[in-house]
Amino acid sequence: MSRAEMDTLGWDSCDVILVTGDAYIDHPSFGMALVGRLLEHQGFRVGIISQPDWHSAEAFRVLGKPNLYFGVTAGNMDSMVNRYTSDRKIRSEDAYTPDGDPNKRPDRALVVYAQRAREAYPDTNVVIGSIEASLRRIAHYDYWSDKVRRSVLPDSKADILLFGNAERALVDLTHRLAAGEDIKDIRDLRGTAFMTPPGWLPSADWEETNSIKLDTPGKVEAHTDPYAMIPEKEAKCSTDAPEANANAAAGPVGMPGIAGTPGVINAADADAAINVVKQQAIRIMSREERQAMLKDKHLRTVIRLPSYEDIKDDPVMYAHASRVFHLEANPGNAKALVQAHGNRDVWLNPPPLPLAMDEMDGVYDRAYARAPHPSYGKARIPAWEMIRFSVNIMRGCFGGCTFCSITEHEGRIIQSRSEPSILREIEEIRDKVKGFTGTISDLGGPTANMYRLACKDKKIEESCRRLSCVYPSICSNLGTDHSKLISLYRKARAIPGVKKILVSSGLRYDLAVRSPEYVKELVTHHVGGLLKIAPEHTETGPLSKMMKPGMGAYDEFKAMFHKYSKEAGKEQYLIPYFIAAHPGTTDEDMLNLALWLKKYDFKLDQVQTFMPTPMALATTMYHTRKNPLKKITADSEVVETVRAGKVRKLHKAFLRYHAPENWEIIHDALIRMGRRDLIGSSDRHLIPSRQPLLPVASTATGIANGKRIAAPKMNTFGKKPVPRTTAAANPARVTSLSYNAAKPKAAPAKAGRK
Repeated sequence: MSRAEMDTLGWDSCDVILVTGDAYIDHPSFGMALVGRLLEHQGFRVGIISQPDWHSAEAFRVLGKPNLYFGVTAGNMDSMVNRYTSDRKIRSEDAYTPDGDPNKRPDRALVVYAQRAREAYPDTNVVIGSIEASLRRIAHYDYWSDKVRRSVLPDSKADILLFGNAERALVDLTHRLAAGEDIKDIRDLRGTAFMTPPGWLPSADWEETNSIKLDTPGKVEAHTDPYAMIPEKEAKCSTDAPEANANAAAGPVGMPGIAGTPGVINAADADAAINVVKQQAIRIMSREERQAMLKDKHLRTVIRLPSYEDIKDDPVMYAHASRVFHLEANPGNAKALVQAHGNRDVWLNPPPLPLAMDEMDGVYDRAYARAPHPSYGKARIPAWEMIRFSVNIMRGCFGGCTFCSITEHEGRIIQSRSEPSILREIEEIRDKVKGFTGTISDLGGPTANMYRLACKDKKIEESCRRLSCVYPSICSNLGTDHSKLISLYRKARAIPGVKKILVSSGLRYDLAVRSPEYVKELVTHHVGGLLKIAPEHTETGPLSKMMKPGMGAYDEFKAMFHKYSKEAGKEQYLIPYFIAAHPGTTDEDMLNLALWLKKYDFKLDQVQTFMPTPMALATTMYHTRKNPLKKITADSEVVETVRAGKVRKLHKAFLRYHAPENWEIIHDALIRMGRRDLIGSSDRHLIPSRQPLLPVASTATGIANGKRIAAPKMNTFGKKPVPRTTAAANPARVTSLSYNAAKPKAAPAKAGRK
């Protein structure tokens, strides 16, 4: 990370310089460490520039010119998601920065960093990657600017883009560049994208097909008649070629178009008929030959998506492009994609093939220091504090939730590590990480219980076109045996020095109920009192747009959870997560969810409003009001979309119906919706008739200053007020919070009321 470190190592230059928007933490959960250690293992000298000052190119010259390329990323998160909330407000903390400083990276960091790297050394190769590159590799809707933006490739001026978990492509690319190959000639790596001239094809045997042909019904082509006497290229439908009927009348039955006297065949006519038969001769091909021929043709076909110019102002074409893009996501059958951006094309090769188990082990078994870089001193890095004692056991997710971007980056096929590799990492944490007290905070991944789950048949997996393996129901070809995960849990618990193994990653409960033994193992040994699960909603409308299961699976899992908790003698609770304002959600849906929460006495603390992230299917619904889960036409299904800030605020308020600060907006909404029956003081009512106790700023004299401030995130209704302290030195200063009944701002508090 510095010239001094290079001098200590005896390096005069770096082969690769990686630029990241995160603090550098040498741990496999952080992309830069994982990539850097992988390239180091391949024999390359790797430098890291972490969170450079982007206001000039000088910070990008600190390690000198790289021999091979700058590898540029925004960090572990998309920079806009990292910096802004779903309400487009700047976050108060950046979890990937020392002391949580929120101002250490620019907006759209990938583009900014790549441009500065190009400015620093114009003749050096620039390679971009990470989740920001993956999610923005084609034209995409950007929530923060509320418009469709171009692919990051032309804006960043990069030579090549790596998308997904691109370890294999990265190693191949680096070795080929080291061997002297020009980066502009490297066009055959899966999981890469690059700019090309319009109409470019890898070779003459490639062909291009328009995406509209794949997703729009067209003319039905008749099957070839093996007994027909007319060459296929000359055959026409009678409705298309009336002259064919006249020609047919000039020849005998079965020999249309042969000139001569009806019923009489001369020598010339006979020779002509023989030639026609020869042209129409059909060779019988074996099934294997046919499949090989089709596969070969498939591999040499590129799908042309509507251009950036076509989709930026046309919601229907945008939704169509999004649907085709997601259907071409399975590495086993995906075709290359191309999309015009002005007078150039963005070419996307098919997604990378999943890593095998030994390859996954090779990535995670490197010599990580498992600590932040020493230059940060004692600074607190929130993301590091969160994962320092956790272990990632797999990647990928086949859930297909439309609001989630995991599948666009990591794919739907689960890539798992071996048991020995995972157990070795736990032992390393025990032996190397300072502050370890015997508890592994998480043994999981994108989804806690998908470890080593896969399709039962590899051929079926490679040909599958489903967007989800578990929606609308769990696929019959999906293996749901949790025994390997149970075995891993038991072996992890048995490691000396390990007191507790927790599972903190989100759980797919509709899968878990298929294995009661797994639920019992989890609940008995791996829950620290609270278990997170994500029903996301209770109503069919929004659930169908999320591609999430109904509440029946939740109820089944809840019964198992409480049963096994009771058997283990533990008092444990489920913490459900819900999303407000998701596409397909109405005010009535959110009201019904609030009533469900009230029925089961849930008073949620942390809630989230839907954030349209680039490339997600739900983002397509938000932007276009079309449903890309079905065929797209101008008249296809319209999706209810919550866009207005006040309505989004209402939907979020329904999730915390009990909070005093939400009473007014919910009260007004219930009256507007004709649901005054839900306003009152009994258990069947959602909110009380009068606004509950509300926190107000007060002075040391006991006089309210009339200014309302945010209530604590807890149920304060019915609680005793917090005692006030006095501050005679400055009686006008606000000293504490006290709860007063809501009144007009100008009205003073009653004497003696706390």
